[in-house]
Amino acid sequence: MSDSVFTKIIKGELPAHKIFEDDKTLVIVPLHPIAKGHLLVIAKTQVDEFQDLADGDYQALMKTVKMMAQHMKQRLQTKRVGLQIVGLDVPHVHVHVVAFDTIEEYRQAADESSPPDEAKMAELAQKLAL
Repeated sequence: MSDSVFTKIIKGELPAHKIFEDDKTLVIVPLHPIAKGHLLVIAKTQVDEFQDLADGDYQALMKTVKMMAQHMKQRLQTKRVGLQIVGLDVPHVHVHVVAFDTIEEYRQAADESSPPDEAKMAELAQKLAL
């Protein structure tokens, strides 16, 4: 299997707005956030589907997801933080952690028709950096 875009980010071959990193996970701002708070928690092991992760990698991923959800809720003062595990866009386990106030915010699709807003991404990264 060739390296996914996330593996390339983990290896430092592609840039990203990093929020947090440990030995098993990486947290970044997505190129097209869907709400005022939207992060990707990525397993460092390149596996396509979350249920195929080794138990230790899955537990590390979900520990980071929980930590980031708590941090986002506190920093962004939103009503909820939700999770999405879709996996169709990049075949590498990642969890979308989305801070939102309305169900419409949570369910909206990313606008991928325009280029990424680097300034907005950097602002969110700075606000949520650990």
